Amino acid sequence: MKQVLLILLIAYTLSGCEKDDICDPATSTTPMAVIEFYNATNQTALKNVTNLVVIAPGFEEGFLFTGVSKIKVPLKTMDNITQLQFIKNGGTDDTSDDNIDVLQFSYTTSDIFVSRACGFKRIFNLINTNTNLIISDTDNWMTSSVITQPNIETENETHIKIYF
Repeated sequence: MKQVLLILLIAYTLSGCEKDDICDPATSTTPMAVIEFYNATNQTALKNVTNLVVIAPGFEEGFLFTGVSKIKVPLKTMDNITQLQFIKNGGTDDTSDDNIDVLQFSYTTSDIFVSRACGFKRIFNLINTNTNLIISDTDNWMTSSVITQPNIETENETHIKIYF
């Protein structure tokens, strides 16, 4: 008898759930910045990066990318500036040939309601679209950058092109 009551209680509880009580994993959430890499001498040709590590200053672990021309990187949701180190040859044990370039993203943010289950997502609007995102040093491996879509609302399009 107790088992029947328990089953009825569970069935009653679950029947009260609505479709939007569970956030579908396919639902668009806070997007990452989509970056494509291009050949600096032939600026229409995509160029794969190899052994690229992207990491925020002060962190020990980052994201490793190899053999791809398009990557996605997160931006800080609680700040208006994100600096990321792009370490060429950073995915190997030999650190003698690592070359670190720093990109600085400046942006404003706003929140968009997604659903009751998913809550809000934060979107970004890159500012200073006329300036290069690359912070110059004495040995840049990246030659230039172009913001192609300043509104980062989805991950369906390229937001930034990097030439190297």
